[in-house]
Amino acid sequence: MFGCLVAGRLVQTAAQQVAEDKFVFDLPDYENINHVVVFMLGTIPFPEGMGGSVYFSYPDSNGMPVWQLLGFVTNGKPSAIFKISGLKSGEGGQHPFGAMNIVRTPSVAQIGISVELLDSLAQQTPVGNAAVSSVDSFTQFTQKMLDNFYNFASSFAISQAQMAPSPSEMFIPANVVLKWYENFQRRLAQNPLFWKT
Repeated sequence: MFGCLVAGRLVQTAAQQVAEDKFVFDLPDYENINHVVVFMLGTIPFPEGMGGSVYFSYPDSNGMPVWQLLGFVTNGKPSAIFKISGLKSGEGGQHPFGAMNIVRTPSVAQIGISVELLDSLAQQTPVGNAAVSSVDSFTQFTQKMLDNFYNFASSFAISQAQMAPSPSEMFIPANVVLKWYENFQRRLAQNPLFWKT
């Protein structure tokens, strides 16, 4: 019913069924995993009105499982990418795997999928940093670069009264830099690849 994919590893499609409505995948060497993809295989859809909550579990310093809600998959959203690299130090939350006696090894994390009502899924709140940004890294880099440049240039802003005459130096009014900054942001939002034309 489900598959799990980690970059550089074979696809896992044989989830361990730990209850009628709960499945887990083992993630050995989880310390070296940044992202995980959970997807439906397409062979068996969820029953009408149902979906799957996706959880990440890793052993704490005492070897006890810490479960964190990543998000969900449904018939309408049959796959999702989750960033798990920043979750290993977080705290666990409410989860449906608590009473289960799931066999685990200390260096192995797990992805758990719990089949639940869609109404229940809509009320759950995943951990904040699990979702992968929909903005690509180039756009993020460009935005950070623009912010950094504007902040850097603005830190040297002086009023016209503070300017000492210096015929060998050129001055650019801060409002011109701000106008360029706003125009560039607008164009980047409209088309992240505008700079190629």
